[in-house]
This record gives sequence, C-alpha cells and structure tokens, in this order.
Amino acid sequence: MKTLNEQQKRHLRRLGHELKPVVLMGASGLTPTVMGEIDRALTDHELIKVKIVADDRPQREAHISRICNETGAQLVQSVGKIALLFRRSSIEKKRRIALP
Repeated sequence: MKTLNEQQKRHLRRLGHELKPVVLMGASGLTPTVMGEIDRALTDHELIKVKIVADDRPQREAHISRICNETGAQLVQSVGKIALLFRRSSIEKKRRIALP
C-alpha cells in the first residue's frame, strides 16, 4: 500500500472526527486477541480509532508502531491516547472510503 499524502490524511481525519474508538487496549497491552480485534475492525471498516491505555508517550508510540507493522495499517493521526488508523480493503467490493 502506498503511503498516504497530506490531502488524503486530511480527508481521513475529517471522516474519523466523529468516530468512537472501536478497540480499547486494556492494561494487559497488545495481546493476540487485541491484535485480532484491530485486524477484524480494519477489515470491516477500513478507518478506525483505537484507544491505547499507556501512561507514557514512548510506550504509546511503540504500541502504535507495532499495530501498524503487524496489520499493514497506516497511522492517520494520533492525539493523546487515541490513534486513527486506515487500511484499504483488498477486496474492491468492500471498499467504503474513496480517497481523493
């Protein structure tokens, strides 16, 4: 997947503004179950918010990086403990979001 340009990120931020976090990562961290839920949510919705419960910024950034690497998602925006992630559906019929 190509990286998103600024115009596409801006468009996705607008779409994601009203979204609620779909996956809440608990105190036990990034378990295989949580990664599976993130992967399933990305497959179903393409654009999701994930709430990462970690006290320090470097730990949150490490979790976001791991999520992106393992799921193939791209980080659109990270504000506080919320990350907005996007992964284009590989199935043409399931694509819900048209990028500019």
